[in-house]
This record gives sequence, C-alpha cells and structure tokens, in this order.
Amino acid sequence: MKKTKIFISKRAELDIEEIALYLALDNPTAETLFREALDHTYELLSTMPDMGTSRDFQNPRFSLMRMFPVKKFDKYMIFYQPIQQGILIVRVLHGARDIAALFEEKQNN
Repeated sequence: MKKTKIFISKRAELDIEEIALYLALDNPTAETLFREALDHTYELLSTMPDMGTSRDFQNPRFSLMRMFPVKKFDKYMIFYQPIQQGILIVRVLHGARDIAALFEEKQNN
C-alpha cells in the first residue's frame, strides 16, 4: 500500500510536547501511550489521508484542513492539510479548546 509522507509543523511539535508534559505530570505511562498512539494515527493517516473530517476556517491559510482523533486518545485531534509532498500536521489539540479561535490566530509552521 502506498504511503503518503507526513510532515509535522513546529507548532504541532510544540502542541505534542505540551500534551505529553501534561499527561506525564499525572501519569508517566500515559505520556508514552499517547506518543505511541500518535505514531499509530500518523501511520493510519499516511495510508488514508482523506479519512479525516473536513474543517472550514475563515483564515484562508487553513483551507482544505482536515481533523482526525488520535487513536485511543479521542479527545485529542490532529489537524492536517494535504500538501504537494504529502500531508502537513498543522496542530494537535484537545477537542475542548476553542479550535476556531486558535486557527484565526497567526500560526508559524
């Protein structure tokens, strides 16, 4: 099966580190499980990049955005966009956050 290359933005890397630190403070095993689940979900997305739900944001920079939950950590969502070389992971966020507002902020990749 052909796999799509996954690229992770600097902002998404920061999101992941923040989530991992938060989980580790309460339960170090949860951090490890989260990272493993994230890798598993990336693998899944690399084989079926269109499986995520489309999201429309007012900021044109985030057109064609899709979201997909982290497997076994369904409250955490991966936000990604198709790019010519594969897919770009733009953010990894908890679903309870004000997602629309975060995507209206100026983002750095």
